[in-house]
Amino acid sequence: MKTASITVPYFDLKAQYGLLRDEIREALDRVCQNAAFILGEEVERFEQSFAKYCEVKHCVALNSGTSALHLALLTAGIGEGDEVITTANTFIATAEAIVYTGATPIFVDIEPATANIDPAAIQSAVTKHTRAIIPVHLYGRPANLDSITEIAEKHRLLLIEDACQAHGARYAGKRVGGFGHAAAFSFYPGKNLGAYGEGGALTTNNDEIASTARSLRSHGESTRYLHKYVGYNYRMEGFQAAVLNVKMKYLDQWTAKRQACAALYTRLLQDANVRLPEDPAGAECVYHLFVAYVENRDKIRSELEKLGVQTAVHYPKPVHLQEAFSSLEHAPGHLPFTEQACDQVLSMPLFPEMTEEQVSYAAHCLSEVAGKK
Repeated sequence: MKTASITVPYFDLKAQYGLLRDEIREALDRVCQNAAFILGEEVERFEQSFAKYCEVKHCVALNSGTSALHLALLTAGIGEGDEVITTANTFIATAEAIVYTGATPIFVDIEPATANIDPAAIQSAVTKHTRAIIPVHLYGRPANLDSITEIAEKHRLLLIEDACQAHGARYAGKRVGGFGHAAAFSFYPGKNLGAYGEGGALTTNNDEIASTARSLRSHGESTRYLHKYVGYNYRMEGFQAAVLNVKMKYLDQWTAKRQACAALYTRLLQDANVRLPEDPAGAECVYHLFVAYVENRDKIRSELEKLGVQTAVHYPKPVHLQEAFSSLEHAPGHLPFTEQACDQVLSMPLFPEMTEEQVSYAAHCLSEVAGKK
């Protein structure tokens, strides 16, 4: 095996900051000058901007994507004794938010081609206790919303989108975030639209849901010191909104760059012994991650590291097999396609500041290490 000729970082937030440094500093100074550190003008401006971007009526800015999922479920009336169908091929927050309400997550398998939740498996899992479905737009790739919406309507279930990795993705020409009861977005620093700390948002087209979520995020207040609900401290900070307001201007251009990098990866890996997830018909993926499925994943990661190509794994162990959910008594083999995906998934370097040379080198190294088909 040859030695590294260049180094390809898995992700590089420093490069992005270098391009935005002056704008970011000006925005943060503005927050300090106005002393609007919690909620305030920057947060309101971001809510308006992101709602317009997502083509929805309302955006409620929050302190994390996890909080957004939690409030989406609470505003749906989900609670003790209810079941919520979702995928185990996701970050644990999707399932945690269900448990926060007292409800039970019902994990179903994925479509091998897309790695997203399988509508047929959803249909088979519906019981008299089912209240909602949470599809995850994994890696920025929209789930099959036509089929999922049809199932939800047939059984009178609520649809809550986990769009935490899918800022700007489209399904049938429409932005994700407005297909159901509500949607959750995350602005964790590594996301396509990332804050400089924690951040999240709930989007919805329903006035009452938005109003309730705004109250719940701030200790259940209806007006200052008058509390309609027992609420939470889920408010967004002014600094994070200020950063997001700067970054919003660049999101479409960053998405286009991610898509171009993904297209180059796909072309260069077409003869490699790897499997790439497919986009469902009518879906536009925004490539939060570019993943490949490979056998002997850990060995391949090690070889790539020697060649200067950094990688990651999203996610090595499916949620239904995590110790935190052992009370649900899922044994290995319960969700075979999910478990296979978690055993084989490999996240390749991908960020808007990547050069074509870096993408080509990373793809060449993966092809060399994995071998040809």
